[in-house]
Amino acid sequence: MDPSRRGVLSAALFSVALTVPDWPDVVGRIEAAQTGTRTRLGMSDVHTVSAMTEQLSSMDDQFGGRTARPLAAAFLVNTVSPFLRTDGPDDVRKAMMSAASDLCYLTGYMAVDEGLHGLAQRYYLKALELAGASEDHLTYCTTLRGMSVQAVDLNQGQMAKRLADAAAASSPQAGPRMRAFLAGQQAHAAAQVGDRRSALTYLHEAEVAMDKAESRGRVFGSYDPAALNYHASQVRFEMGDVHGAVAAMQESDRLRSSVYRRTRVKERMILAERQLAVGHLEAACQTWGLALDDYPLVNSGRIEKRMAEMFHLVRPHTRNHAAQNLYERAREVVRPELVPA
Repeated sequence: MDPSRRGVLSAALFSVALTVPDWPDVVGRIEAAQTGTRTRLGMSDVHTVSAMTEQLSSMDDQFGGRTARPLAAAFLVNTVSPFLRTDGPDDVRKAMMSAASDLCYLTGYMAVDEGLHGLAQRYYLKALELAGASEDHLTYCTTLRGMSVQAVDLNQGQMAKRLADAAAASSPQAGPRMRAFLAGQQAHAAAQVGDRRSALTYLHEAEVAMDKAESRGRVFGSYDPAALNYHASQVRFEMGDVHGAVAAMQESDRLRSSVYRRTRVKERMILAERQLAVGHLEAACQTWGLALDDYPLVNSGRIEKRMAEMFHLVRPHTRNHAAQNLYERAREVVRPELVPA
């Protein structure tokens, strides 16, 4: 869990996922752990892990994976691992494995944000193992979906589709919000592999499910209309409808809660790139400028990558007043190693 470790990006990155077992094959599987330093595990320990996971998730949303992930890794090593080696009633140990699974998934998600994709895969696979052992269907499905998100972002479309479909198949009793959460990712993955019909079908399914979910009331921290519009934008972009992708991403930005600062910055960067692609230079510069407002507070490898791309895209347009102002402002704000010579 060394924060300095780097994964290798290649087509083989997701080969380990080919051996991910089906849900019935992993239920109850975990080696008997040796007794740790504590003499007895209690539900208060489980609540501690769950509460810390919520706090770490909020930090990730606000400050990015590079800030939050080392803290999560340290908590896993120093606190959660000893809990998993401690004796206790079966129901408490099961609950602790479930809580640990959720934390492993979150830590993998943070590693993706850092750009540490091999490390993220290891966290995800440990999350699957713990979810199976604790019969935690929710985290099992969420982790498979997270692996699909990682794959689609790396243009591993076939693997992304396989993982998204596996997540959906593993959750046959999903409620409407969970169904929207899963179908939105299925739509994005299908669009990336050129399966237009499936992409549109899944997107419609996600929209219908979201309508049902919203009618039952909002749930903080869950899949919401902003996230659904993000998926709609990705589907339209993959299918060549860049104008439609821009409109959906603008709606996503309008609906997004202010607590998701890292996501807001990342997706404003994507929106600006697409606005530029359809010839709206000044609108793109304005959107990049909004991303720069929050940028100093966020430490994210994905955002760093898009900031470097911004310099490349804007530089040919610096005779335009808005582009020149953006370029000069970015040179002052962005971390020096990203600024072109």
